[in-house]
Amino acid sequence: MTAIKHALQRDIFTPNDERLLSIVNVCKAGKKKKNCFLCATVTTERPVHVKVVKVKKSDKGDFYKTQTVWLLRDLAVVDAKDAVKENPDFDLHFDKVYKWVASSIAEKNAFISCLWKLNQRYLRKKIDFANVSSQLLEELPKVAEESVPSGENQSVTGGDEEAAAEYQELNAREKQDIEIMMEGCEYAISNAEAFAEKLSRELQVLDGANIQSIMASEKQVNILMQLLDEALKEVDQIEGKLSSYEEMLQSVKEQMDQISESNHLIELSKTNSDTLLSEIEFLVNHMDLSKGHIKALQEADLSSSRGIEACTNAAEALLQCMNVTLHPGHKMLQAVQQQQQLFSDLREQFARRLASHLNNVFVQQGHDQSSTLSAEMTLPNHHPFHRDLLRYAKLMEWLKNTEYVRYEGLTKNYMDYIVRLYEREIRDFFEVARNKMTGATKEGKKFATLPRKETAVKQETESLHGSSGKLTGSTSSLNKLSVQSTGSRRSQSSSLLDMGNMSASDLDVADRTKFDKIFEQVLSELEPLCLAEQDFISKFFNLSQHQNMSRTPMGETDESDGGVSSRTQNTGAQSEKEMIRQMMNYIFRCIEPELNSLIALGDKIDSFNSLYMLVKMSHHVWTAENVDSASFLSTTLGNVLVTVKRNFDKCIINQIKQMEEVKVSKKSKVGILPFVSGFEEFAELAESIFRVAERRGDLDKAYTKLIKGVFINVEKVANESQKTPRDVVMMENFHHIFATLSRLKISCLEAEKREAKQKYGDHLQSYVIVSLGHPLEKLNIFFEGVKARVAQGIGYDEVSYQLAFSKQELRKVIKDYPGKEVKKGLENLYRKVDKHLCEEENLLQVVWHSMQDEFIRQYKHFEGLIEKCYTGVGITMEFSIQEILEYFSSIAQSH
Repeated sequence: MTAIKHALQRDIFTPNDERLLSIVNVCKAGKKKKNCFLCATVTTERPVHVKVVKVKKSDKGDFYKTQTVWLLRDLAVVDAKDAVKENPDFDLHFDKVYKWVASSIAEKNAFISCLWKLNQRYLRKKIDFANVSSQLLEELPKVAEESVPSGENQSVTGGDEEAAAEYQELNAREKQDIEIMMEGCEYAISNAEAFAEKLSRELQVLDGANIQSIMASEKQVNILMQLLDEALKEVDQIEGKLSSYEEMLQSVKEQMDQISESNHLIELSKTNSDTLLSEIEFLVNHMDLSKGHIKALQEADLSSSRGIEACTNAAEALLQCMNVTLHPGHKMLQAVQQQQQLFSDLREQFARRLASHLNNVFVQQGHDQSSTLSAEMTLPNHHPFHRDLLRYAKLMEWLKNTEYVRYEGLTKNYMDYIVRLYEREIRDFFEVARNKMTGATKEGKKFATLPRKETAVKQETESLHGSSGKLTGSTSSLNKLSVQSTGSRRSQSSSLLDMGNMSASDLDVADRTKFDKIFEQVLSELEPLCLAEQDFISKFFNLSQHQNMSRTPMGETDESDGGVSSRTQNTGAQSEKEMIRQMMNYIFRCIEPELNSLIALGDKIDSFNSLYMLVKMSHHVWTAENVDSASFLSTTLGNVLVTVKRNFDKCIINQIKQMEEVKVSKKSKVGILPFVSGFEEFAELAESIFRVAERRGDLDKAYTKLIKGVFINVEKVANESQKTPRDVVMMENFHHIFATLSRLKISCLEAEKREAKQKYGDHLQSYVIVSLGHPLEKLNIFFEGVKARVAQGIGYDEVSYQLAFSKQELRKVIKDYPGKEVKKGLENLYRKVDKHLCEEENLLQVVWHSMQDEFIRQYKHFEGLIEKCYTGVGITMEFSIQEILEYFSSIAQSH
């Protein structure tokens, strides 16, 4: 406990100028909690404060003082519970009763004793000590003094302070003298009275000697008194002189104060003059617009480069003058007010003149451009117009910062005029593109039926985009087109069936290549046009900084009258990037409908054009997104790409539907189905188009759907075929599919390629077995009976003893199949197979070779049974294996 007390004194109480007097280790009664320490402390400074402090120990082993601190004067009762029987419980009555259990009775008693002593020493109000042993409450002044540090044993009554003031501790010299004196008197300790009498006599002797010495020095005292009197006189003289000097200095001080005040007034006047001069210079330097600038703002020619430069410099100077930060007092000056009014008038006049001039430029640009339909697929270059207008970019920035309403009006006017120009140019451009596309379909198409004439094509083309030039939806036009052209095989979507019939003619390839070039040129012309206009808008209207603006946003498009109207309500802050996007959407609002119209036409001409469009559009969308994923061009092309992808998916669905609608002729053999050949050519076309495409995944999904449809419908046609055996239809078509997939090496169809190979092999084997059957039928029946007897338990060597299977019966059966008859039967079989198989797949020799192998297998099987059952009788077939090979070879060569 001593170590704990030392640690608490060092770490907690010494830094707070307190001294720890007693400590007890306790815990709260009735609760299982960690122990704590109650400490009785006093402050080392006056006035002295006596406290009871609660201290705890942390998990790390450090002691810390809690917020629970009581002043001893607030303690009312100390209850020890039992004065006779010792127990560790005790209560302290402060504002409420705190019940404690001490870790040991000795610590409890020591702590209560300390509290009693502190109460006796420092408090007038006495604490009630209940159930406390009387031994603990005995007043021991010496012990109490030792418990309290020096300098702290002062009662509030003041008695202890007087005692402390009278007591003086002996120094070392005095202690040494007393010890020497006591050593000289041996009886000093044994006979104190004798020692005291001796000291008294010596003291009287010393007092007498002191008195005699004082009387002897009386003369010197008188001399000293005279010297003191003379010194006092000298002091009086000095004081008189000092008084006269002080009067003289007082008059000098008054004069100096007057001079200082005068100097202060002069300095203040100078400061005021300098300040006034600096303010006048500030106003003159910052609020003075030169006559040249004023003349430029009022009269300069805005159509010339020199005039634009002069106006730009003057406008910037005017803006600097208007943006000068003035103090409230400046605005009260009449000259400043007049100058500000002049600036406002100049700003208003120049803003009106600039807006009027730019509006005239916009109008002229909207009407001067040629609108004739050119035969070349090129869009007009607006670079000269942009270059001329960019000269006004700084003036537009000035207008934006000073007259935003006029700036917004100019923005709307520009869009209203330029949108008409762009709509006219873009529609003419797409008209040329459509004419080239339809012209490509009219040049010598070799389809079986093509009922539409050139006028019909032109009429349907006009229905796609509208002859009046208004922006109409393409859905109704496309529906109308599809109804009008149901009788035309080519005007409908191309199909796998069509491709099988067309055999990928050079004209079809040329048309598709031409369409691809036209579509690519359309996108390549639109992309720089949009990017150039967006760059111009950003620079000219000062919208390149993507900062938020709290002004009224751009009005929404009102397409009913072709204008742009401002909303009357403020919709909040809007980014300049969003303003660019809105302007681009309005200016090029016709691009997306025209693109959709062109896509619909291309899809109508040939549905496989959607492959070209998907690849081209994906590439341009990817390029636009790399530049700016949120730009107008990226968004518009992305929307159109959705339409192209939808057409592509629709094309694939139509191919599958047309596969399901295929009907097989009952009078002719099936051969390679049209949609199987069509899939081959579709895959060849798609692989050539998608070789380096970004959207390869779309084609892989289409492949999976198409090949699944091909597999299902090949089997369907095979089941429905009456003229051609089912195995032949399956064998030939799956052989063709396997060959196609092996040649094109389409990675996503590897599983289908293996499946096609498996189906081809299975049906080849099935057809061979079924077609060949049992060419030695009687012999086969004979040996089937032999195998039946063996199965019943008769041994192979006993079979010849059966009447029905004797040697004579076997020889009769063998004689029915001489070599000539066998060869004749094989020739009939060859002609039968030739009628079943188609020439284009060229599988006759493969099938014939498989039949040869099967025939030889049966032959060897019969020879094996003869050897087992009729051993040693010399029975053999009428022909050999070598003769069989010659039969098959000669039959194949003769045909």
